[in-house]
Amino acid sequence: MNANKRRAIYETLQSLNPHPTTELEYTSPFELLIAVLLSAQATDVSVNKAMRKMFPVANTPQKVFDLGEEGVTGYIKTIGLYRTKAKNVIATCRILLDQYGGEVPEDREALEGLPGVGRKTANVILNTAFGHPTIAVDTHIFRVANRTGLAPGKDVRAVEAALEKFTPAEFKQDAHHWLILHGRYVCRARRPECWHCAIEPLCEFRPKTPPPDL
Repeated sequence: MNANKRRAIYETLQSLNPHPTTELEYTSPFELLIAVLLSAQATDVSVNKAMRKMFPVANTPQKVFDLGEEGVTGYIKTIGLYRTKAKNVIATCRILLDQYGGEVPEDREALEGLPGVGRKTANVILNTAFGHPTIAVDTHIFRVANRTGLAPGKDVRAVEAALEKFTPAEFKQDAHHWLILHGRYVCRARRPECWHCAIEPLCEFRPKTPPPDL
């Protein structure tokens, strides 16, 4: 895919959604960190539903740590892998309290040192909480980048590197939000909805899917 077509894709997505952001609900970097930790192999909807109950009670490292694993589990048991996630949440809170004064560090290496936090989660926090132009590649973005030809790669790191290389600087801050939303609601895994896709004329995916009634 050439540079002009890539720019046109981002311009189109920007025109439809000028100020994209995560669908996770949060009011602080810590709330976002916990929400992203819980969102692995779970929907944002399920995480938001659980956090609407927990955050009013505990939304700081100390308050969440004071809940303990069982207390956290009580709030997140509707979310997949909740026992492992509860352990990671409590361990993360302990590290934040012991090493970072109860603050979420604005540093990739420090973030990736937290239990349950990988590169993707660190990128989300750096981008959404702190305004860094990082691009977090999840399954949706991996699919969209490869299917459209925007930034193909054999694994998530390769796709991240391609997006970093080929995304014009003015679009990097919002790129992963546009792409994840596009993958979630239009360029779906099993059946991409090409018939109402705004970037369909620019997309290099050849077997375009017709509307369901055709």
